[in-house]
Amino acid sequence: MRIQHVAGGLMMALALAGCQRTSMSGIDTQPVAPLQAAPVGTVSSGQLPDPTTSTSQQFPAAPTTDTAMAMPGDASGAAAGGLEVKKEAMVGNWRVANGPTSCDMFLTLTNLGSGSRGGTRGCAGELTQMGSWEVAGGQVILKDRSGNPIARLSRTGDSRFEGATSGGQPISLSR
Repeated sequence: MRIQHVAGGLMMALALAGCQRTSMSGIDTQPVAPLQAAPVGTVSSGQLPDPTTSTSQQFPAAPTTDTAMAMPGDASGAAAGGLEVKKEAMVGNWRVANGPTSCDMFLTLTNLGSGSRGGTRGCAGELTQMGSWEVAGGQVILKDRSGNPIARLSRTGDSRFEGATSGGQPISLSR
């Protein structure tokens, strides 16, 4: 009985301690001195050159094709005899036909190792290990979680890619 009274008293003391008023007297409320301005170098003025009459030494020539995303192959990023492949156009959901089975593949632009993150759902065989992908040499290369190639595909139409897995199974992607 005595332990119950001590425990009850202790609980009441803790409850009342939580209701105490706190004071801000320990905080320094003195204003902070402003920082001094740092010296800067000299400032010059002048007229900028007219961009419409610029020389080739001043600005590089504008590219005639989208070579920023082009990979080895030809200047357009297409594999020999294939269609151009742009990485940005690959992002999203794809339907995968792998031999007699089909499944889903998701491709993102999130960096993962030397490629971009990707994954599969409902796939069988080598494609269950897919973790990343990249565009190189005009081909889409699917990689396992260690970065090893598991399939290579070439563009065969507007929304279609065909190729084979490393084990020789035919594979195609379509939307």
